[in-house]
Parts: sequence; C-alpha cells; structure tokens
Amino acid sequence: MTAAWEQVTRVVHGLTKAGLTVGTAESLTGGLVCAALTSVPGASAVVRGGVVAYASEVKADVLAVDRALLEREGAVNAAVARDLAEGARRVLRCDVGLATTGVAGPDPADGAPVGTVYVAASGPWGILVERHVLTGDRADIRSATVRAALQLLEEGLQNLRDQVGTEGYGGRHEGRSAHHDDREEAP
Repeated sequence: MTAAWEQVTRVVHGLTKAGLTVGTAESLTGGLVCAALTSVPGASAVVRGGVVAYASEVKADVLAVDRALLEREGAVNAAVARDLAEGARRVLRCDVGLATTGVAGPDPADGAPVGTVYVAASGPWGILVERHVLTGDRADIRSATVRAALQLLEEGLQNLRDQVGTEGYGGRHEGRSAHHDDREEAP
C-alpha cells in the first residue's frame, strides 16, 4: 500500500467511525480530493459529493464565497478557503466541508506565487485553515494539496477524539475553531 492510499483510507474509516459525512469544494485540485475519497471502498456511506469551483463566479454564486472578498483579494487566501469549506457543508448538506484553493501554475495568480495553497476543513471541531508553500510542477502541487487537505481532515477528526479521550469521538460541537497559517511544506 502507498502512503497516499493509507492516508485516504484512514480518513474514510475515521469519518465512518465518527458517523460524519463529507463534501468537498475544490478550486486548484479540480475534484481530485473527492476522487481520492471515493476511491476507497465503502466511501459512499460518508461522501456526499463535491463542487469544483474553479471560476470565481462559481465560488460566489454556488458556494456563497464573499464576492467583494474575491474582487478585492482574489481567490488565493485563507478567508476564501474557509468560505469554500463552509459552502460545501451548506450546499452538500454534510457534516464536514473540505476545501482547496491556490496556485498550481504555471503562472502566479491573484498576486500569489506558484505553490501558494490554502486548505480548509470545517466540521464539528470548528474551522481549520492552513497555508502551504509547495514546490514542484503543476501535478506535484495538486497532489501535495490533496495530501494536505486529507491531513487537515485527519487533524479535525483527531480533535474530536481528543475531546472525549479514549471513549471515542466527541460528536457534534459547534463553535470550536482552530486556525493554522503559514505552514510551509514541500511535496
């Protein structure tokens, strides 16, 4: 088994054990996160679907990302990642929203250099957002973004387990949040 397969399998099993559903809102990954999740047998019990929101209009019109934010700052920032994750939860009626936005290349976008990526996971634990600075070609950056999003979801699931110790998951808790920013990683 590859490390990527083990990671996505852990995530799907963790969601299943917690009784949580997930949906994705993806920009630079174009559906790769949802595809990874649905590659695991039994994923249909937890995966509600995904929205590929490549264009800013789709981000605003479908997922309710703040249009003024998109016009002022562009799509490559933590606030947009957060709004995408929240939009996925709302639109797909799921417990967890997982989002990606950033620049895979070949050129910079929205004032951000190639490799600037934000991932967000919104769930019963609150909202987790991370900034990554990734290297490599377009395919490398997109693959590393999928791994980063799945890792962030694993962290959210771990937060739920930690809330109740060895008894299992903490269930639905509103209002708890964490924010991670400026994490730099290479693929």
